[in-house]
Amino acid sequence: MSAFRVLGRISSINVRKVLWTCGEIGIEYAREDWGLGFSSTKQPEFLALNPNGLVPVVESEDGVLWESNTICRYLASKHDRGDLLPVSPWRRALVERWMDWQATDLNSAWRGAFLGLVRKDAAYVEPAIIAASTREWNSKMEILERQLSVGVAFVAGEEFTVADVVVGLSVNRWLGTPIERPDLPAVAAYFGRLKERPAFRRGNFDTLP
Repeated sequence: MSAFRVLGRISSINVRKVLWTCGEIGIEYAREDWGLGFSSTKQPEFLALNPNGLVPVVESEDGVLWESNTICRYLASKHDRGDLLPVSPWRRALVERWMDWQATDLNSAWRGAFLGLVRKDAAYVEPAIIAASTREWNSKMEILERQLSVGVAFVAGEEFTVADVVVGLSVNRWLGTPIERPDLPAVAAYFGRLKERPAFRRGNFDTLP
């Protein structure tokens, strides 16, 4: 049995970040379904691992870790994958900048539209909430469009990194949510490159999480 354990349902975008990173590195793992229709993350057993009651949680030889972007950085560093997370402080900062942007600005923008339209969460189905979220979400994606329009293949430069794992899955969510979207050709081409990566294809990550 694998020494690396991932707790979380495959339909979670944050779980997918970890699984895609594992795929890029070649890490074998054992995954267990937790949250949203599976074992409750509010059980004492789970809360003892992550007091926030959120997926994913991973267990490795080093211990227990939560927060998906942090897990991705940990895995790249642990396995000496300087291509995925550069060692150079400046190049690493360029990667982490986009990871932090995804976790804060971009996540905040899509919440109302995605939860209202896809998850049918009663707290977000009000049309005004969905409309405001859609406007904000599209504005954030236009920032990404400008970044990718300067001629870089990936979000932090010419090389694929863990920033593309977390941003790419968010692009997939944007494309799959039934909202009015502007035409963003650089974003579309970028996602086309991501979909060709073997680890992405093996994970079937172009479905809507």
